[in-house]
Amino acid sequence: MNITGTIDRPLTHDPKKQAPMKPSTSEPAGSATPDFTTTGANASRQNRTREMHLMPEALARAHMHDRLHQAEQERRAMRLALARRMQRRAERASLRARRALAMAVMQ
Repeated sequence: MNITGTIDRPLTHDPKKQAPMKPSTSEPAGSATPDFTTTGANASRQNRTREMHLMPEALARAHMHDRLHQAEQERRAMRLALARRMQRRAERASLRARRALAMAVMQ
């Protein structure tokens, strides 16, 4: 099983061993090439640094998304409460109108 490391859990903490070099087909096996290259490790470290710099921005974006969602829910709740209040007021007005009509018919 060939497991690669992640940013949070690197395969190894040794920077020289983080990005293993792929075997070359142009050179014979057993030639005197280094086993590991550091350019991949540096690129990985650079990417990690870039992601670390962008983390506060992503966190702020997620926080603003949550706050906008919460504000929208509060607006919906206020509209629902207002609609229910208006419905009760309309029902009371309807009852008053029925009573007034009944009183007018009775007299």
